Amino acid sequence: MTAALPTRTDVAIVGAGPTGLALAVTLAQAGIDFVLLDRQAEGANTSRAAVVHARTLEVLDELGGGVTDDLIGRGIPVDRFQIRDGARPLAMIPFSGLRTAHPYALMVPQYETEAALLRRLRALGGEVHRPYEVASADQDGDGVTLTTTTGETLRAGYAVGADGMHSIVREAARIPFSGSSYEESFVLADVVMDWAPGATEVSLTFAAAGLTVIAPLPGGRHRIVATVAEAPAEPDLGFVQRLLDERLPGQTAVASLAWSSRFRIHHRVADRYRNGRLLLAGDAAHVHSPAGGQGMNTGIQDGYALGRALATGDPAALDAYEARRRPVALRVVALTDRMTRVATTRNRALRTVRNALLPLLARVPALRDRLARELAELDYR
Repeated sequence: MTAALPTRTDVAIVGAGPTGLALAVTLAQAGIDFVLLDRQAEGANTSRAAVVHARTLEVLDELGGGVTDDLIGRGIPVDRFQIRDGARPLAMIPFSGLRTAHPYALMVPQYETEAALLRRLRALGGEVHRPYEVASADQDGDGVTLTTTTGETLRAGYAVGADGMHSIVREAARIPFSGSSYEESFVLADVVMDWAPGATEVSLTFAAAGLTVIAPLPGGRHRIVATVAEAPAEPDLGFVQRLLDERLPGQTAVASLAWSSRFRIHHRVADRYRNGRLLLAGDAAHVHSPAGGQGMNTGIQDGYALGRALATGDPAALDAYEARRRPVALRVVALTDRMTRVATTRNRALRTVRNALLPLLARVPALRDRLARELAELDYR
């Protein structure tokens, strides 16, 4: 446990993932008193996200303290997104022409992003209170009372749910989480392997058996995300190699498996981002397919936008936060859902049309550039 839990604050933040940390840093910069709680011990998180897009790097620039340079030094800049059907290239989406100081996707594990944000928070005098699990959030006209599972209470002017898909704050706010889930399960694995394209691209590969994303990570590793009808709870090296052999024959040789998991993916957006003094950000407000790597990025941008809104002290700015950020989530969910459904269709005729159209569309500069901006989230400034 890092410190005793205070009894009062201006803003209580539930969840110290990338979203909660970005919000806390933004509030610390503005001199707003806050308490950041997380139910896990430090370092107990898994590392699902693996890419920081250009717009998020711009936001990290705003958070100061060299956060962006810190991450760039720990990651791999990749300047293209390649779409394939098996070994056959269909479309290449370049990031190098993006109008930004960061014309690339930075491949870096989520734990590194969290560590960089935590270092910045501590430099500003902030800290995460662990492990504190919030059991309830009760609001009235003057504030919110959070009660932990150990019976401790924290009184705050506002409470922010940055506590993931199963958000306690969202449930307390009685905000519906509209959407549904995909039939397939997703396999996620970090491996050391020989991979024909190497560390120069993020690759999204179509196959009759499902979608496979391969992305380089520091230390000679690669991140694999793949749809599977039914996957074991902890896919082993043999399972991962068989999956790759089926979908990318002759292109991979897995030497070792660092970490793996199976999970189900939903595509949902909260009907509102605010109910009175309870607010939502990150996965508490939106979840979607990992195709495109948008999740953590959208959450960090939520945290930054909400922190700036809270710093104004104007309740109208909180409504403006929802008006600005919820449409972004809807666009991201729509984009990743289209990508996933196009990639995973089992209809042979649709696959044929898809594979014929994509190379043609990718030759149209305006369309290619628009998709690059969407993936980089630069149109959400």
